[in-house]
Amino acid sequence: SGSVKAGKMPEGEKMGQCKQEEEQQQKEEEQEGLIEFYSSYQELFQFFCSNTTIHGAIRLVCSKKNKMKTAFWSVLFFLTFGLLYWQFGIIYREYFSYPVNLNLNLNSDRLTFPAVTLCTLNPYRYSAIRKQLDKLDQITRQTLLDLYDYNMSLPQRDWFTSSTQRRSSRSLLHHVQRHPLQRQKRDKLVNLPENSPSVDKNDWKIGFVLCNENNDCFHQAYSSGVDAVREWYSFHYINILAQVPDAKALDESDFENFIYACRFNEATCDKANYTHFHHPLYGNCYTFNDNNSSLWTSSLPGINNGLSLVVRTEQNDFIPLLSTVTGARVMVHDQNEPAFMDDGGFNVRPGIETSISMRKEMTERLGGSYSDCTEDGSDVPVQNLYSSRYTEQVCIRSCFQLNMVERCGCAYYFYPLPDGAEYCDYTKHTAWGYCYYKLLAEFKANVLGCFHKCRKPCKMTEYQLSAGYSRWPSSVSEDWVFYVLSQQNKYNITSKRNGVAKVNIFFEEWNYKTNGESPAFTVVSLLSQLGNQWSLWFGSSVLSVIELAELVLDFIAITFILTFRWFRSRQKLSPPGPALNSQDNAAFQDEAPAQCSHRFTVEAVVTTLPSYNSLEPRGPSRDGEVGHE
Repeated sequence: SGSVKAGKMPEGEKMGQCKQEEEQQQKEEEQEGLIEFYSSYQELFQFFCSNTTIHGAIRLVCSKKNKMKTAFWSVLFFLTFGLLYWQFGIIYREYFSYPVNLNLNLNSDRLTFPAVTLCTLNPYRYSAIRKQLDKLDQITRQTLLDLYDYNMSLPQRDWFTSSTQRRSSRSLLHHVQRHPLQRQKRDKLVNLPENSPSVDKNDWKIGFVLCNENNDCFHQAYSSGVDAVREWYSFHYINILAQVPDAKALDESDFENFIYACRFNEATCDKANYTHFHHPLYGNCYTFNDNNSSLWTSSLPGINNGLSLVVRTEQNDFIPLLSTVTGARVMVHDQNEPAFMDDGGFNVRPGIETSISMRKEMTERLGGSYSDCTEDGSDVPVQNLYSSRYTEQVCIRSCFQLNMVERCGCAYYFYPLPDGAEYCDYTKHTAWGYCYYKLLAEFKANVLGCFHKCRKPCKMTEYQLSAGYSRWPSSVSEDWVFYVLSQQNKYNITSKRNGVAKVNIFFEEWNYKTNGESPAFTVVSLLSQLGNQWSLWFGSSVLSVIELAELVLDFIAITFILTFRWFRSRQKLSPPGPALNSQDNAAFQDEAPAQCSHRFTVEAVVTTLPSYNSLEPRGPSRDGEVGHE
């Protein structure tokens, strides 16, 4: 080694002092600082690749003298990184799709018996509207005679004798004439004359005309004449019901003449076990085991530990034009849900014993981000018009009724009445039929959006039913069975075989199924999947991720430092201030203290190179010593 000395040597004492200061400064520079930054991006990258635990990173610097290997490993390294984060994207996409696992649990316990609703399947001729229904039957008889040459037999009744009844008869006739039931030619035969021999009765459609206030009319047509007559009769029947000011006038319960026998768990039912309500099309309905009484509990499964009913199915005093079937309508539902007989009910055949076994099934869905279910319907933008808990069918019917009131100015009779509204009646709302059928078409096409607004509940209870049938009573026992029933209920059954039916409803087993949902992708499983991919492509751990984070932080720090130095260098290159005169310069030299010379000694030290450069040829030694001046 050698040394280079420049400038004039100061005095001995000052020289020794300067050497001590230089040694002290060198020791401070050699000490390791608390925070150490790199002087360049290259130095940072080389240190990271040489010391990281990520597999393959060392190959980016150890083969830097072989450009082909460096290029190969660089492409391979960054390609692996791309594949890794591609897999990360797939994992994150699956995580934020919020998948669920379906959990099936079988529970065994004593079961609360569900509510059972039984209807007569045909509305009764209530005394409050009997005269108007009789007049409607007369009009219908004449209509069938005109269209089909069919003379419908009607029972002899005391027709309208008072002046009030005659005015009511004329009013009904006027509105029926405004909505007549008539025949219309099909489109393909519209140009043919009516008396053409090729025109057959099957080539006509039957329907009735509906008009609005502007006399804009359309023909509500049906391909079946039976359906057309029933729908036309039902339309006028609803208007008659809506004219009754007090709905309690239709509450004519006839429990003893409809249900001959009732037993649950081998115990006789009484009036405290059922409630009665009126359905416009299914007549008198009775709900057993609802919330108004103490709930039944099945002690054992099986036919002898359920509900057993003997019901009357003969229909002497009913309306034949509204229902063309005989029997009874039964529905099994939860206590907090209304009985929608059109959706979940089924018919019981006369002269048949129907045994219905049940299996309880509960469904619990995850809400929030996992599904669009609702807990209690409070977050659904539809007002619940029913006095029951939220269900999807409750919401859909409420949605239609609210749209009916808004668009047509009145409420449909089949659904609950909103506050401040009244039921549709063509004596007050002359064009409600036109509005209703137009709105019904939009409802079925989901133009109203009710099927999107109404969401499924997160928790719901359903009963899976299976039925078996047998003849009841048998041919050898029917005589004494019918005799005892007629004596007990004081009713003369004219048609024995079609007069009664028996229904048994029971739990098939104590086990009930619970369908639950759980998150299929949690935070723990997400980290596990990410860790598996990281280990697969780079064979490293969480500490390797921290090393990458440290690399990013160091990169940001170096960028900040280099930017700061660039601004400082720009400030030094700015124009200098005014020059000092000779007097000021002399004064400055006099006041300046004696300092050590800034000339320094440079020592060149030869060190051993790393192992990957050991094969490089060495040049001639250039070490030498230059004497000081």
